[in-house]
Amino acid sequence: MSTAASRATTEIPAAVRLDQVTKRFAPGGPAVLDRIDLTIAPGEFVCLLGASGCGKSTLLNIVAGLEPASSGTVQVAGSLQLGGNAALMFQEPALLPWLTARRNVELALRLRGVPRSERRDRADELLELVHLGGAGDKAVHELSGGMRQRVALARSLAQERDVLLMDEPFAALDAITRDLLHDELERIWLATGRTVVFITHNVREAVRLGQRVLLMSSRPGRIVREWTVEVHGQRRIEAPEVAALAMEITDHLRQEIRRHAL
Repeated sequence: MSTAASRATTEIPAAVRLDQVTKRFAPGGPAVLDRIDLTIAPGEFVCLLGASGCGKSTLLNIVAGLEPASSGTVQVAGSLQLGGNAALMFQEPALLPWLTARRNVELALRLRGVPRSERRDRADELLELVHLGGAGDKAVHELSGGMRQRVALARSLAQERDVLLMDEPFAALDAITRDLLHDELERIWLATGRTVVFITHNVREAVRLGQRVLLMSSRPGRIVREWTVEVHGQRRIEAPEVAALAMEITDHLRQEIRRHAL
């Protein structure tokens, strides 16, 4: 087990690299994020855990280019142009209700400059990828919560970014639907080779999905611990190996929460 900071100094190619990233929302104000070093390799699936308010979403927004860092550097797919190679998927699907499932995906293709003549076929391909091949003509209100998140995932993939940033995308779903979407996301990640940075409050979800799990402290946010997930065979959320590592991580998360509650 090693610290995230030690990885930041290696020479491996980086899909995401943060060097000494600090964030303050006001000049001279308290740091929300403090000198974060982090390197994520191409094709890696990394999960980020921490107490509410520790800065996880702020960190993701900085990588996406929605927030500037107060200091430090951020590279995404080798570029200092923030957000240029990252797509962001939120907890809420944020689909446009007056468009069909297909049209929601086509919108991302249009914004990317894909010719009109190619959009429908490409949108259908992406809906097939998320197992919604027969739902292209459905209105948003006809879709279940899990189906809406699949459309949102297809729309994120339509952006053709190297890095997919996911901010608690399954938090509002029931346990069975969430478990099914874990399987779908893993399948799509393996099929597309995307780099995924996934925020969650669910420790077992992090262990189920991630190759690495990073724990953030609070006040200010720092990456204080990381785990490499080595679960052999089919990884299920109820698997004993997943449960054992989740318990270990939960103990450290509780310590962080207690430490900052004092």
